[in-house]
Amino acid sequence: GGNPIQKIAITKLLLAIAQAAATPKDDEAWSAMGADGMARACLDYLERWHDRFWLYGERPFLQYPKLDGSRLLSYGAVLPEIATGNTTVLTELQAEKPLPDEDRALLLITQMGFALGGKKTDNSIVLTSGYAAKTKPNGKPASGRHGVSIGYMGYLHSFLQTTTLLKSLWLNVFDRQQIDAMDFYPEGLGIASWEEMPAGEDCPVARRLRDSLMGKLVPLSRFCLLKEEGLHYTEGTVYATYKEGGIDPSVAVSHAGKTPKTLWVDAEKRPWRQLTALLSFMGQMGNSRFDCYQLSLGLTRARRHEETIGVWSGGLRVSSNAGEQYVSGKDDFVESVVLLDSNALGEQWYVLLNQEMGGLEKIANRLYGATLNYYKQQKLKVEVAGDYAAMSRNLFWQLAERFFQQLVDACDADDEAVNLRQDLRKKFSGLVVGSFDNFCPHDTARQLEAWAKCRPNLADYQNQGEQT
Repeated sequence: GGNPIQKIAITKLLLAIAQAAATPKDDEAWSAMGADGMARACLDYLERWHDRFWLYGERPFLQYPKLDGSRLLSYGAVLPEIATGNTTVLTELQAEKPLPDEDRALLLITQMGFALGGKKTDNSIVLTSGYAAKTKPNGKPASGRHGVSIGYMGYLHSFLQTTTLLKSLWLNVFDRQQIDAMDFYPEGLGIASWEEMPAGEDCPVARRLRDSLMGKLVPLSRFCLLKEEGLHYTEGTVYATYKEGGIDPSVAVSHAGKTPKTLWVDAEKRPWRQLTALLSFMGQMGNSRFDCYQLSLGLTRARRHEETIGVWSGGLRVSSNAGEQYVSGKDDFVESVVLLDSNALGEQWYVLLNQEMGGLEKIANRLYGATLNYYKQQKLKVEVAGDYAAMSRNLFWQLAERFFQQLVDACDADDEAVNLRQDLRKKFSGLVVGSFDNFCPHDTARQLEAWAKCRPNLADYQNQGEQT
C-alpha cells in the first residue's frame, strides 16, 4: 500500500535490514539461504537491535534529539500531496490531517531519501562544527537540497517483484561479491545508520555512510525530530548525484556518453513504456544502454528460482523553481508492474520487444502528426492544434497499456507468437484510428474533408516484416 515513493522507501528500509542481517558471501550462499533463511536472520537481527527501533525516547529511530528547540513544522508541510500555507486545496485528499504514529514513522522513512528541496529546512542548525554547506556566502542559512532518492526532477526506481514480499526482498538482496564489484561504493556494504548514527552532517560516520550501499538504502538526507505537534527539520548529509558518481542501485544510469544520463519519472509516460530502457543491459550497447543494478544483477539469478518475475517501477515527478521543489501542474506519482516469463527472457526476446516498442512509438507520433494536420486545416492556432494532438497521443498510450502485457508475452520466435504480434498490431492500429476519431470530429463537410485527408493509414505497420 501507499504511494510509490512510500513503497520505495519501505522497500529500501527492509532491504537494508536484510543486508545488515544476512548479506550472503556469493551467489551460491544466496541460493542456499533462500527467502526463509533470510527471514530467520532478519528476525534474529531485529531482536538483537530491538532498542534502536523506538520512534520516541532517548534514542529515537533515525532522529536527532539535538534539534529540540529549533523551528517546528507541521507534518503536512513536508508531504508533497498535502496543500499547506497559501496553496489552494482542490480536494479533501490535499487537506492536512492529524498523523497517527504509524504515519509519522512512514513520513520519517520517506523523508530520509525523498525530501523535497527548498526553504522548509531550518538550516540555521549545524551539527558538524565548521560545516559550511548549509550557509550562504552572506552568512544566511541556505535552502535545503533535494533528497538523494528523488533528485532534481524525480528518479524512476525499479525493483524485482514476485508472488510474496519475502521472496521479492530475497530477489533484490545483493551478495558481497556483487557489492565489492560496485566500485562506486568505496565503503562497500557499510553499517546501518541505526547501528551507528552520525553525529552531524559531515562527521566520519556520515562520510562512511555516504560512500556505502547502506547510505543509498537508508540515507540521511534530512535530520528530523518528531513531536506531537509537528517535526523539527534540517538538511542532513549531502550525497553525490548520479553525475558525480553517486549511483543508486534502483535507479537506471547510462555512462555511455560524455555526461551520465538517468531515467526520470514522466507523469505522461508511464514506466512500462521505459521497460526496454530499463532492460537495455540485455541487448543494447553504446549510448542507449542503461544499467539498473537492482535489475541487471538480480534478474539472471531470479530466473533460476521464479517462473514469472515482475519488474516494478515508480516514483514522483517534481518541478523546481529558484531552489524550491514542489508538485504542481502535470507532476504526479507513477508506477507500473510488468511480468516477465523466465523461460522466454534473453537477447532475442529483448530485440523483438524493442522492435515492437519502436513500432508503437512511430504510430503514436504518426497519430500526433495526423491530429495536428487536421486542426491546422481547421485554421486553429498551432499551439492549440498541438494541444489536441498531444491529447490524442496520450489517449492512445492509455488505451494501449491494457495490451502491453500481452505484447511482452508475445515476444518469442515461434509461429504462434508471430501471429499474436500481428494481431496485436491490428489492435494498436485500431486504437490509433479510434483516438484520431475521438479528437477529430467529422460532422460538417469541412470537418469531413480534413478528417478523410488526415486520417492515419497504418497498413505498413500492421504488415511490418519480422526481424530476428
